[in-house]
Amino acid sequence: MAVPKRKQSKQRSRKRRGANRFAAPQLAKDPMDGTLFRPHRVNPANGMYRGRQVVEVDA
Repeated sequence: MAVPKRKQSKQRSRKRRGANRFAAPQLAKDPMDGTLFRPHRVNPANGMYRGRQVVEVDA
């Protein structure tokens, strides 16, 4: 079984994992008014989530 000869440094691990942060966030389109919002979250523009009004938004 292969075993690492030296401990991998925190900096080296974090560099590798940090490269995944730079992807643009995925956005979903609201069928009601066409605004873009993060999926599986309340739409901040109108307060709707899965077809229900869950947050009152001041217009």
